[in-house]
Amino acid sequence: MAEQKNLKHSGQKKGNGKVHLPKIPKNSFWVNVATTVLILLILTSAYSYFTASKESAPEVIPVSQLAQDIQSGKVSQITVSGDELTINYAPVGEAASVKKISKKEPDAALTETLNNYGVSKDSLDKVTISIERQSGWQYWLGILAPFVAPLLLIAFFVWYLSRQVKGAGMQAFSFGQSKHRVIDPNDKSQKVTFKDVAGAKEAKIELLEIVDFLKNPKKFLDIGARIPKGILLMGPAGTGKTLLARAVAGEAGVPFYSISGSEFVEMFVGVGASRVRDLFHMAKHAAPAIIFVDEIDAVGRVRGTGVGGGNDEREQTLNQILVEMDGFEPNEKVIVMAATNRPDVLDPALVRPGRFDRRVAIDLPDRQDRKDILTTHARKKPLAEDVNLEVIAERTPGFSGADLANLMNEAAILAAREGRKTVAQFDLVRSIEKVMLGPERKSHVMNAKEKEITAYHEAGHAIVASLLPHADPVHKISIISRGRAAGYTLKLPFEDKRMQSKKEFLDDIAMSLGGYVAEKTVFDDVTTGPSNDLQVSSALARDMVTRYGMSEKVGTVALEGADGRALFGAGVNGKEYSEKVSAEIDGEVKRIMDEAYKKAQHIIDTHRPLLNAIAHRLVEVETLEREEFETILVAHGVTPKKKQEIEVKPVTVNF
Repeated sequence: MAEQKNLKHSGQKKGNGKVHLPKIPKNSFWVNVATTVLILLILTSAYSYFTASKESAPEVIPVSQLAQDIQSGKVSQITVSGDELTINYAPVGEAASVKKISKKEPDAALTETLNNYGVSKDSLDKVTISIERQSGWQYWLGILAPFVAPLLLIAFFVWYLSRQVKGAGMQAFSFGQSKHRVIDPNDKSQKVTFKDVAGAKEAKIELLEIVDFLKNPKKFLDIGARIPKGILLMGPAGTGKTLLARAVAGEAGVPFYSISGSEFVEMFVGVGASRVRDLFHMAKHAAPAIIFVDEIDAVGRVRGTGVGGGNDEREQTLNQILVEMDGFEPNEKVIVMAATNRPDVLDPALVRPGRFDRRVAIDLPDRQDRKDILTTHARKKPLAEDVNLEVIAERTPGFSGADLANLMNEAAILAAREGRKTVAQFDLVRSIEKVMLGPERKSHVMNAKEKEITAYHEAGHAIVASLLPHADPVHKISIISRGRAAGYTLKLPFEDKRMQSKKEFLDDIAMSLGGYVAEKTVFDDVTTGPSNDLQVSSALARDMVTRYGMSEKVGTVALEGADGRALFGAGVNGKEYSEKVSAEIDGEVKRIMDEAYKKAQHIIDTHRPLLNAIAHRLVEVETLEREEFETILVAHGVTPKKKQEIEVKPVTVNF
């Protein structure tokens, strides 16, 4: 029932969503087919032409036969072209004229040759003799064509095949070249500065030193200071690590070479290392410059553990990165920046001083940062007069910068879909729920029984959260299906929290079980709806015991890392504690869950009329906002939670 830490809902409905594969463009395929067919037609035509020419070639006769035919009066015309004679015979009866060819003696006149064969002057006068001179281009074409034509044909096929090979992605000679992207400092359309990055104030202060060094390196070098060779940006996904790196390049006005860590790795060993060398070589020539490697954990994982798909290619690529970074000199003015949301898996050699020796942590934005980010993304969007971005920032704790950008975009889409020209506050509120849970499932209509069960379930969450002193106040309750949730209860803190106490955890677990207890109490049965609630609350109880030292029986010891990973390099499934300790952990988790269950059961039993009132109202209107919900609480004698000012006193610790 809790897709997020501060969200409770019921029901898990699996959709039958269709997977839309990207369409493969067919233009290149049909162009290749047409080209191939055209080549075959040309070759066939040429073959047919030469074959037909050979079959219909004129008969070749000797000069002696020609002399006899002239003496007999059969020849009507002779055409002399060099040493070749073309002879036209006079038609006999209905038969057509016949053409034959012959050759005369070189360097001898035709008449002299015929006289030598006994042709009389009278017979020769009856024959028309014409002389043709061969032109230069025809002569040389006839000589060179047999040699040049095959060469041209071979060259055409080589060019055509090379285009096909390149189009198919088989660029064998470009494997070693890096696939980086370059942002030129003079490109105004892609330039990003710190003004375009809202929030992350501390990270900006850290990175301003890098900008100052790239602009004025002499100031640092003269005093003997050494600028960090590598800056590692660490933070959750969507917090703006890549945007900050681009802003550093934009502020400094230097080229920005960006590449993803996964683009170094290929199936061939050595290709990744070659690409690293190529990337650093180009950056050194363009210095001062910035190299940005996104998701560096793809190649920078710890070596030798066997975790994460270790292989020779990845490790060689990592080794080459280490060598390139260690070989930098201050006067080269090339700075390497990298981003990752998994700094715990990086190799120690990569993050040691001298390589990535400055680490900039980028956290999720607080309330003021969220307001600034929303303002930045609202610049090009027409907002209605009722829009209050401070309220939206208050209702979005835990949202990253990317989530807030998506929120503003979804609000604009909702307004455009309804034909309005401005984005209203109502659009922003709806987009919060859409980003958190997904769109409304209007086609999913629950029957009366399911609707009643969901209403009591969400009412159970809301009542327990409202009556426990350390639980966050409820802002909204809904039984409208969104995403995989059949309903949800939205609770938000008055202020952003960086730390949570044991009492807050225990109340959160009891609040998670409120829906389960309400279903069991009212209907004397349990559905599959609370399954997510049980998973979330059980995981939180286990973290209290194994990570936060909040169990008196197990003691103040951390037995597991984040996401259940064992500590001390034992691997994902390894455990550094005995079976006895494991049994104690299971017992403590069950004890915490049982106590939370009893706490929720007591509240539900004591305030059963309030539970019925909220559930019945949910069945009627499907959604309860904070104001109406608190009105129902007051009507049943429950005081809503108000923001309290807590005085923080200094604590003196004596050792």
